[in-house]
Amino acid sequence: MQDSGRDKKDSKIYVVGNKPVKELLLDDPRKVDFVAFRKGRPDKGIAEILELCRKQKVPFKSVDSKELDYMYRGNHQGIAARCAALSYTPLETLLEEAVDAPLPLIIALDQVQDTGNVGVLARTLYCLGGAGMIVCQHHGAYIGAGAMRSSAGALNKLPVAKAGNLANAMKDCINYDYNLYCARSCSGSENIYTADLKLPAVLILGNEEKGIRPGVSKFCHGSLEIPFLREFDSLNVAQAGAIMVSEFAKRIV
Repeated sequence: MQDSGRDKKDSKIYVVGNKPVKELLLDDPRKVDFVAFRKGRPDKGIAEILELCRKQKVPFKSVDSKELDYMYRGNHQGIAARCAALSYTPLETLLEEAVDAPLPLIIALDQVQDTGNVGVLARTLYCLGGAGMIVCQHHGAYIGAGAMRSSAGALNKLPVAKAGNLANAMKDCINYDYNLYCARSCSGSENIYTADLKLPAVLILGNEEKGIRPGVSKFCHGSLEIPFLREFDSLNVAQAGAIMVSEFAKRIV
């Protein structure tokens, strides 16, 4: 039997070995980011794990031995599951329970990749009474030890849902009667300080370089921007998110 391990370089958490990975998929599949297994014909144990991945909708991929060795420097038995440092909340549960939060606001992150920004946003959102976060399953920040540290423990308390398709998740939010706002400067964007903000709401924050994807932004009821009084390029996503969350919080105090 193998134990869990941590890559010292990036603090990513791995569970390795057939039995521990299988038990993890049975007990807490929402905690698994993906399962990697060694290329070649899978043996009976790995085949059972891959079938569990399909059933639990956990991504999996075949990799060569060198990549597995890089993930985990030890006897991995040809299989490794990369895990988040928290258990994700089902999206439906988050949407049902968010309306009861002190501030019924959810932040959705569209492929935001900086773990420090995610942690800082979680800390701000939790302290101001926010309901939770939605993150991308693919091409988003890895919520591991780094994000946990920058959140100062807030990610242990704040519900986080993982979306395989963020556009579909936004459609679900609309079906639950949430107001959707994009944080972006564009034609028709409203000043965050004077906008008529309606709750419950989802505030979508975009990738640090590419912003919010069109397939996601098309579901928004409005766009919000922070007016600058001096010429400057931009704020980072954690700074902009903190300002906007505080403005939503003002509407309930």
